[in-house]
Amino acid sequence: MARVGQIKEIWRFPVKSMQGDTVERCTVTPRGVAGDRRWAMRDEGRSEIQWGKKYPQLMLCSARYRADPRGDEITPVDITFPDGETIGSDDKRVNIKLSELVEREATLRAIEPSTNLEFYKRYKPDEEEFQKEIRDVFAREPGEPVPDISLFPEILVDHVAVPGTFFDNEEIHMITTASMNYMRGKNPNANWDVRRFRPNFYIETDAGLTGMVENDWVGKTLVIGTSTLAITAPTIRCGMTVRPQGDIEYDKSILRTVVKEGDQCLGVGAHVQVSGEIKCGDTVEVNY
Repeated sequence: MARVGQIKEIWRFPVKSMQGDTVERCTVTPRGVAGDRRWAMRDEGRSEIQWGKKYPQLMLCSARYRADPRGDEITPVDITFPDGETIGSDDKRVNIKLSELVEREATLRAIEPSTNLEFYKRYKPDEEEFQKEIRDVFAREPGEPVPDISLFPEILVDHVAVPGTFFDNEEIHMITTASMNYMRGKNPNANWDVRRFRPNFYIETDAGLTGMVENDWVGKTLVIGTSTLAITAPTIRCGMTVRPQGDIEYDKSILRTVVKEGDQCLGVGAHVQVSGEIKCGDTVEVNY
């Protein structure tokens, strides 16, 4: 094994597409970081779980747990809306507030068992509408490539997330300081705040490692703390990266740079091979 860096930050996002927070340590299992994306907004008109790709207003909200969840338990969250009001997941007013935010009937929902396939079903528009939605979701401009949908897992053809989770694909996402510095060098006037990319693990790479080094880890495993993660693929970036959130401003040049300089990708996704504990400062080793 070879050391490549250490854990700089650990991020957890209680509600899918809303702002989250950092933690000093976490447990990872095949369902991801404990407490990560355990809640989501459901568009009741489409009968579909939704995210910031279609409703970027969600990214203006932040969510926090009242108490750290243990294991896979679902615990209450408090959501702070753009107007500053905070409402709990156990307050019936939260659905009214969400509906007002996205201007359609919406509810806050916790994950359901993987056997409830209907809950995770994807809304199916006609082909013309579908192609338009794909381009809109990934915020591609004329002449830019659209991601090859066939590369995504087959389960996502008919479902918006891997059943039993609210993940688009892999349950873990990570990005390195090396790749962020690489992108910053290509577009130095942009604000390359890591929060734009919503990683679970922000890895500070060791001196001498430059460029998009995590792409070289695809097909290999990482040992971090007492866990082992299998790196599966580079992460294709969508329109969420350019949207405002918190004190981060709108900047479409972010995605233009990633599409051009990173072949549409930045960061990598991973599956948890061995469950374990990870904390900030832990060494990251690649098993070649």
